[in-house]
Amino acid sequence: MNLKLRLIIMNFLQYAVWGAWLISLGGYLGGTLNFSGLQIGSFFATMGIASLFMPGIMGIIADKWIPAQKLLGICHIVAAIFLFIAAPQVKYGPLYTMILLSVMFYMPTIALSNSVAYNALAKNGYDTIKTFPPIRVFGTIGFIISMITVDLLNFTTNPNQLYLSGSLGLLLGLYSFTLPDCPISKTHDKKNWIDAFGLRAFTLFKQKKMAIFFIFSMLLGMSLQITNAYANDYLTNHFGSIPEFQDTFGVKHANILISLSQISETLCILLIPFFLRRFGIKKVMLISMMAWVLRFGFLGLGNPGNGVWLLILSMIVYGVAFDFFNISGSLFVEKETTPDIRSSAQGVFMIMTNGFGAFIGSYIAGFVVDTFGWPDSWFVFSIYSLAVAIAFAFLFKYKHEPQTVQNIQH
Repeated sequence: MNLKLRLIIMNFLQYAVWGAWLISLGGYLGGTLNFSGLQIGSFFATMGIASLFMPGIMGIIADKWIPAQKLLGICHIVAAIFLFIAAPQVKYGPLYTMILLSVMFYMPTIALSNSVAYNALAKNGYDTIKTFPPIRVFGTIGFIISMITVDLLNFTTNPNQLYLSGSLGLLLGLYSFTLPDCPISKTHDKKNWIDAFGLRAFTLFKQKKMAIFFIFSMLLGMSLQITNAYANDYLTNHFGSIPEFQDTFGVKHANILISLSQISETLCILLIPFFLRRFGIKKVMLISMMAWVLRFGFLGLGNPGNGVWLLILSMIVYGVAFDFFNISGSLFVEKETTPDIRSSAQGVFMIMTNGFGAFIGSYIAGFVVDTFGWPDSWFVFSIYSLAVAIAFAFLFKYKHEPQTVQNIQH
């Protein structure tokens, strides 16, 4: 089979596994199981917990002992087993524990699948910078198709979404063992645990500019899981309890409506080079922050009836909110760090956004939902995002250099 096609299948399944439950789980937890907002938030905080250390541990194992493609397969199979155990659970404790264990093994696979792709492409003489993005986009397509499938099969309000995700994970786990080999490192250089986990990059906090950037990465990361956790629950259960909206498309097919967010995300990636050249990294980050203000605000103002256009706008701006900060932030780290800690610095960026940010944000969001209810919670999130944007505009100092930004991209 053609190498690119093999990697496309890997990426498609990699994110289809996640798409089967990430967006719809909140609706199942809040509606069918009647969990509180704080309890729902805790399930999405598991991704923050896992992102703090599991990718680092699995990265070391892949470098030293188990080839990345085999470790990818093992992680997916173990994660799938925990999902199968989680599916029939209806009490908070056992269900939370199994989801946490599954996520612990799923989150490292994102980096591992990238490593497998980079290694295979490089060994076969491909330019990874040009070749990988068109392959990776099939991951987002897999996520979207998985979301829509769950919706059309009416799995959004029952544990079948977990069974589907586990089945896809098991399939990818077995498929991973057929992927091109990633050789382990034969050298046995001794590193202390700080270097092994890439924590040396945390010394960047000594630089005021980098410290401010990483702190705001965490603050923005607090917004990342909010709509993943609550958008489906909001549409399905909140509006589903209002007779006026019970038969609307947005209530009956919330996952399909929300999938517009992922479609927007895919398209907005294409806009980033132009915006970076025209406005620079700081302004692109600010555009992202203002997009979060609109994302939450439109959700609060809209409804699945005559206000569905506001919900659609919320889904469209999500692409800007998500992509513009993640990619421009990654480019900022690339430019401002030295080669010896660059990869580790990217790891710190991920830890601050998807680790600390997602963990803290998920719990705070749960508290907000339980305290303010719907739709007022969306306005609280919107005001928070606006405050972060204003503070960032004043505190983060960065001069736009068009030529430098262009060089980074190429």
